[in-house]
Amino acid sequence: MRCQALPAALLVTVVLSTIAEAQQADQVGGMDNLLVGEMARLQVKTRSIASVPFVAAEGAAITLDDFAGKYVLVNFWAPWCAPCREEMPQLSDLQAKMGGEAFEVVTIAVGRNRPEIMESFLKEVGAENLPLHTDPTSRLSGAMGVLGLPVTVLVDTQGHEIARLQGAADWSSPEALVLIRGLKEH
Repeated sequence: MRCQALPAALLVTVVLSTIAEAQQADQVGGMDNLLVGEMARLQVKTRSIASVPFVAAEGAAITLDDFAGKYVLVNFWAPWCAPCREEMPQLSDLQAKMGGEAFEVVTIAVGRNRPEIMESFLKEVGAENLPLHTDPTSRLSGAMGVLGLPVTVLVDTQGHEIARLQGAADWSSPEALVLIRGLKEH
């Protein structure tokens, strides 16, 4: 849809201007565009997100619409996923540093996983500040085209997917922090 192309263009503009500001302040050196370092595999593309329910940490059914008004980094994972083991502590760090009213990391375990296994996994990898949301039927992950794990989807304040990364990344890297900081400021 034509009207949905604007958020992706805005994302690129916001991040590029934030990177330029960071370079001028000598906070992050050597970055000359959005797709560098850990964010080099980020696929910037705007698309609608299906309003498919998943199970919140407290057991209630919620949708991604419940996070409207803030940027959300949605990470699909599973306790058996080896790359998830590396990525979850970094997502936890990102939430600790950047989480708040304008941004939130939302982790969703895909498939039928026993709660005690998921809790043990998060504790073992040092990611206890992440939510224990689940998609036990894989309806949400299927509707969003998640074919492997991990997959991380960046959702804008209006609930549209604006970028996606297939596979693990260091979400506590300087490039990721600049990206999220730029979104929160605009």
